Amino acid sequence: MKSIQDIIRSIEVISVSGESEPVVTAIEFDSRKVTSGSLFVAVKGTKSDGHVYIQSAVDSGATAVICERLPDNPDEKISWIRTGDSAKALGQVSSAFFGDPSSHLKLVGVTGTNGKTTIATLLYRTFRALGYKCGLFSTVCNYINDRELPATHTTPDPVQLNRSMAEMVESGCDYAFMEVSSHSVDQQRIAGLTFSGGIFTNLTHDHLDYHLTFNNYLQAKKGFFDGLSAGAFALVNVDDRNGRVMLQNCKASKYTFSVKGMADFRCRIIEQGFEGMGLRIGEEEVWTRFIGEFNASNLLAVYAASMLLGGGKKEILTIMSDLRPVAGRLESVESQSGITGIVDYAHTPDALVNVIDTINKIRDGGQQLITVVGAGGDRDRTKRPKMAAICAEGSSKVILTSDNPRTENPEKILDDLETGITPDVRKKVLRISDRREAIRTAVMLAAEGDIILVAGKGHETYQEINGVRHHFDDREELKAALMADRI
Repeated sequence: MKSIQDIIRSIEVISVSGESEPVVTAIEFDSRKVTSGSLFVAVKGTKSDGHVYIQSAVDSGATAVICERLPDNPDEKISWIRTGDSAKALGQVSSAFFGDPSSHLKLVGVTGTNGKTTIATLLYRTFRALGYKCGLFSTVCNYINDRELPATHTTPDPVQLNRSMAEMVESGCDYAFMEVSSHSVDQQRIAGLTFSGGIFTNLTHDHLDYHLTFNNYLQAKKGFFDGLSAGAFALVNVDDRNGRVMLQNCKASKYTFSVKGMADFRCRIIEQGFEGMGLRIGEEEVWTRFIGEFNASNLLAVYAASMLLGGGKKEILTIMSDLRPVAGRLESVESQSGITGIVDYAHTPDALVNVIDTINKIRDGGQQLITVVGAGGDRDRTKRPKMAAICAEGSSKVILTSDNPRTENPEKILDDLETGITPDVRKKVLRISDRREAIRTAVMLAAEGDIILVAGKGHETYQEINGVRHHFDDREELKAALMADRI
C-alpha cells in the first residue's frame, strides 16, 4: 500500500481534485481487474478507450483515477488526477508503486526488427554462467534466475513489468535483460524504467500494420535510445544504416559493432558448417554452436555488451563457446533419415533472407532446400508477397502454407503470398493451407542429404485460428514427419 502522493510524484499532473490522500493497494488499467483500493489508470488503447470504463472501475472499488479527461460529474470521494498522457503515467506510477525496481538492477534493453530474443537470452545465459543472479524478459520466456514465467508479449505491460522486476530485486538479481518492442516504446510501456544500456540490432520491414510508415517504426525504435540517460551505454549495429540514426540525440555513451567494417567491436566468420562456426572477435578466436552472419552479429553484440557491463574478455569468450541457439531460432530437428530439418522463427522478409542465405552458403549443389512458409493473419499484408518471393528465389522448392491465420481466411493469406511468385519460379511452388500436411509433403519431397526449412513460428507451440489457439509445434510436426518417412 502506498499513498497517492508517493505514486504520482514523477508524472505530469495537470490537476488534482476530490479525495487528497487515498491509500492505493493496486495499480490497474483494466477495469475488470479493479478491486477495493485500486488506482485505475484510464489509457486510450488501440482498440478501446479506458475513459469509457472509469465508472465501472469506481463501482468496483477504485479509490483513485488517473485520466486525460475527467467525467462530467466526478465523485468527490475519489481522488482524480488529470494528466496529459495516461499511457506514460501508467508506466511511471507502476514503477513508483513497486519501489522503482529498475533502478536497483542493471537493466539492458535490446531493440530492432530481428535478433532481440537471441541477444537478450544469450546475455541472460552469459551472466548466469558468470555467476550472477539475473532476470529475462523475452518473446519466448521470462525468467527470474532459474524460475520460468510464461511470456505473453515481447514486452509485458507496465504493471506486470514492474511487478516482475520487483520480484527480481527481491530475489537478489543484479542484472535484467529485456526485449524492447517498437509497440512498447510507442505505447509508453517502458516509461518510468531506468536502463543501464540499450542495444540496436537492425531495422527492416515489419509491423507496418501498426506503425503505418517505416519512418514511424524507426522513430519508435529511436525513442528508446533518446530516453537513455548519460550514465547508460548505447550499443548499435552500424552494418545497418539506421544504427547511427539511433545515436542522434542520444545522451548515453555511444558504441558500435560490425561484422563488415570499422567499429568499436568487430568480428568476422572464419569457417562454418551446419554444426557451428568459428569467429575472430578482435584478436581472439572462438568456436560457436551458431551459424550465419546474422548470428555472428548477434554474438558480437552479446560479447560487446558483456564487456561494457564489466565482464572479462577470456571468461566471456569461454562462455560464448558453450552457448546454444535459442528455441526456434535455426533450431535443428533430429533426423535419422539423412534429411536436415531446421525450424526458424523468421517471419519478416529480412529474417527469411538471412536464414535462407545462411543455409545456401553451407549446403552443397546436390542438396535441395525445401522451404515451408506462411504469413500471420491480421498483420502487415504488404510483406507477404516479399516473403514468398524471397523463399522462391532462394529455395529449390517452396510450400506456401498457413501460419497463425487468426481471424483471416487462410486462403486469402495464401492469395497475398502468391502475388509475389513470378512465372519463372511458379513451377517450384506448392500451395497447401494445412500446415501439418505442408510439413509432411516437404518430407515426402526430400531425399537423403536435403534440407527442410520450416519458417515463421519457431518456438511457438500453438496455431491461432479464429481466435482460438490449438496446440501446434513445428518441431514436433517436423520430427514426426521425418520419423514416419523413415518407417
